Order: sequence, then C-alpha cells, then structure tokens
Amino acid sequence: MTVMKSILGAAATLALAAGAALAEPALIYDLGGKFDKSFNEAAFNGASRWAEETGGSFRDIELSSEAQREQALRRFAEQGFNPIVTTGFSMAGPIETVAPDYPDIKFVTIDGYVDPEKHPNVLSVLFSEHEGSYLVGMAAAMASKSGTVGFVGGMDIPLIRKFACGYAQGVKAVNPDAKVIANMTGSDPSAWNDPVKGGEITKAQIGQGADVVFAAAGGTGLGVLQTAADEGIYSIGVDSNQNYLHPGSVLTSMLKRVDNAVYDAMTAGEGLETGVAVKDLSNRGVGIALDGYNEKLMSFEALASIYDAAAKIEAGEIEVHDYSADDSCPDLQF
Repeated sequence: MTVMKSILGAAATLALAAGAALAEPALIYDLGGKFDKSFNEAAFNGASRWAEETGGSFRDIELSSEAQREQALRRFAEQGFNPIVTTGFSMAGPIETVAPDYPDIKFVTIDGYVDPEKHPNVLSVLFSEHEGSYLVGMAAAMASKSGTVGFVGGMDIPLIRKFACGYAQGVKAVNPDAKVIANMTGSDPSAWNDPVKGGEITKAQIGQGADVVFAAAGGTGLGVLQTAADEGIYSIGVDSNQNYLHPGSVLTSMLKRVDNAVYDAMTAGEGLETGVAVKDLSNRGVGIALDGYNEKLMSFEALASIYDAAAKIEAGEIEVHDYSADDSCPDLQF
C-alpha cells in the first residue's frame, strides 16, 4: 500500500500535475496541519485505516492559505480523484463553486453544508457536537472541586459556540451553581493553530478559579492541554482521543468520529450516496473517551451518570440545546 502525500504549494503542484489513477480518493485537510492530534489527524487516521484494510491508496494535501482551497479541489477533480473528501466548514463555499463543473465526481464536506438540491454530487457530513459536549460537561462538573470550569474555543464561529453551549448545559445539569468561563482564541483561521495563546487563555481561566478546561480549538488546544498538565488541573480533549497526551491530566476527550466519516466515504468510493448525513450519539458519531489513560480519573458513579444521560439524549428525554439552530446559549454568556 502506498499513501501519496504532499503539501500544497510548489511540491503539491508538481505532484498533482504528475497524474494519478482514476477513482482513487483524495483528502484535503483544513488549516491547522495534518498532525494536529485532533480534527485533521482524525481524518488522516480514517483514510489510513481505509488504505490499510483495502490495499488502496489516496492523495492528501495540507493547506497553508484560504486561497488554496478551490485550487486543490479543481486539481484533484481534473485528475479524476473520486470521491474528494474535505474537512472543515470553510470548504463548503469552494465546493459549491467547483462541484457543478465536475458532475461525475463526488465531493464530501465534513462540517460544511452544501444544498443537496443545488449540488447533487455533494455529501455534507454534520455532527451533533453539542451532545458529546454535554457529556464531557457533566464529567467536568463532577471532577471540579472549585465549582468553576473553563472552555477554550478556536475560531469564534457558530460551530465552536455549539460545543461551548452543550458543554455548559452539561456542567449545569450536574451543578446548577457552577461557573463556566468561555473564551475564543480569535476570529480568523490562525485561531486553530496557536498553542501559545491557548496556554495563555488557560492560565487566565485558572486565575479565575477554573480547575477543568475543555479545549475545542484544533492545534491551539494542545497548548491548553499542556498548560493544564503543567498547572496541575484537568483538561478535556476534543475530536480525537487525546487522553494519551498527558496521562493523569486529561480527564477525557469529546470524540467526534471524523475518522469514521472519512473511512465510510472512501469505502463507498464512486458509489457514495450524497445529500446530508448527521452523526450523533445514536449512531456513535460523537461520544466520550474512556481508556487506560483516564479510567482511574472517572469514578463508576460518574460514568454511570454520563451513560445514563447519553441514553436519555438518544431517547429524547434530555434535549441538548443546539446553538446552530437559533444562535442562543441559555447556560453561557460569551
């Protein structure tokens, strides 16, 4: 099995121009880098699993600027890669522009939304991040001794506020008197890859009493987790299972199974069903990580409460507020 890799720029242009076999899948990562140990890396892991199991190969590209999004899509489409899988909401616009020019190519936007009626060759994969965030919010509240917990987001967009609001609701479900401090890292894509600022925000939240901090910030979150470990408090990882990064410090991770979304798309290949797919607790699209790195940090009682809440969310007995539905957040002030 050969996995072809390149970075968009001079090297990527040459690699794409060199040609590729038809019907191989391609993967375009969002800004922040392939090995961010979070969102993008989850996508890479899904593609790698597909390649290992099938003996197939895929082409992948890391972007370094917004301008490269459409360029990468067109080059892959012209080479006949199919499907072309993309990560990050910012790819939706470029896909809307490019997809009509290549009706025989299937495009996938993970976290983005493209109107299926206008673009029948596009699959939009969305996640119920608020549901998974509710569960880790419960974990944070049960682990907190100060009654104050934190949230560090990456770029200030509705998707990240969706994480924050679900988290705050879960915290309040356990401790209505708890204080939730929420800060975003920035308002442009650089907010996804600034671990130094992530650490600074974490220190500021610790100064306000936070003893558990949930990071939903891509590569920036690595600075949150590192600072939490250095300062002796708990952190909560996101997207990928990040428990292993700081054993004994990472309380748990909110899993967002981007890896499965990529794996499924590549497995379907040219026969991919397009439209809109939602990944939530009911289909294990989101969840909470428990492994040998954190099993001693979470009591049986805490886990029982979390799993009970998960079952009630699936059954509709607990409704987790979705910020993306009405731009409000009853349990948190930004």
